[in-house]
Amino acid sequence: MEQRNAGWWPMMLEKLKARANSLKREIHALYLAARDSRTPWYAKAVIACVVAYALSPIDLIPDFIPVLGYLDDLVLLPLGIYLALKLMPVDVLMDARRRAAETTNILAKSWRAALVIVILWLATGIVAGIWLARLFEIDTQSLIGA
Repeated sequence: MEQRNAGWWPMMLEKLKARANSLKREIHALYLAARDSRTPWYAKAVIACVVAYALSPIDLIPDFIPVLGYLDDLVLLPLGIYLALKLMPVDVLMDARRRAAETTNILAKSWRAALVIVILWLATGIVAGIWLARLFEIDTQSLIGA
C-alpha cells in the first residue's frame, strides 16, 4: 500500500509541471500574436490583460493563502487564455505558436505588468464604486467634501 501511494505524488507533480510549461508556451504565443498586425484590436486588449496578469508578480489572491492562493492561477488564467484563443484568427495563432516553439526566450515576471494589473484593478474599483453609488443613490459630492 505504501509503495502505491509513493508513486502517485511524483506522477502528479510531473503532470502539473507539464501543464505549467504548456501554459507558459501559450502565454508566450499570445504575447507574440498580440504583436501581429493581423490580430484584431479586441483580441489584443484581452491578450494584454491575460499576459500582464500572467507575468505580474502580483496575484489577485496571494499564493500563501492555502488552496485559494492558487485558485486564480488555476481558474482565471486558463479562462483568460481560452477567451483570448477564441478571439484569435487561427492563422495568426498557428504562426505565433510556431514562433513560440522555435524560441527559447521565456517571458519573465515584470513589474510593468504588475503596474498594468494594479491600474486595471483601481479602474475597476472606481467604476464599481460609481455604479454602486448610483445604484443606491448615494450623494458622492458629500463624500468628497464638495
